[in-house]
Amino acid sequence: MGRQHRAQEPQSWGPRSPQGSEPPPDARSAPQQGPPPNSSYQGGTTPPPKKRRRVFLWLFLALQIAFLIWVIAGAASGSGTPAECRGRTGDALKLCEDASDVGTTIGVGLIIALWAAVDVILGFTYVVYRLATRRTR
Repeated sequence: MGRQHRAQEPQSWGPRSPQGSEPPPDARSAPQQGPPPNSSYQGGTTPPPKKRRRVFLWLFLALQIAFLIWVIAGAASGSGTPAECRGRTGDALKLCEDASDVGTTIGVGLIIALWAAVDVILGFTYVVYRLATRRTR
């Protein structure tokens, strides 16, 4: 009954005054909060979080635009009468133009297939990247 309990004042996160008593043992092992002492940050609070750069988004959009331009250019290259068909008439001209249209269709189809494959690969890459960099709770 002769013991008196002294209430401890709450500790602040700022610098300690030299007149304080020794901290409790569990406070010594706590990691230091805030920036390191030699850092260039001079503010009194924690530094603002870094702005997220959306490099993947811009890369993805640039590739989509490039593939779209490639498909449009490929489809436009098949319009008109090909140079190989000039001078032909009748059924020979019709057959030559149809063969050219089939070649253009196959070419545009291959571009679209490549486009889809690149999008799938980029999608899987993004998912793996997000899973690898997520923060644990």
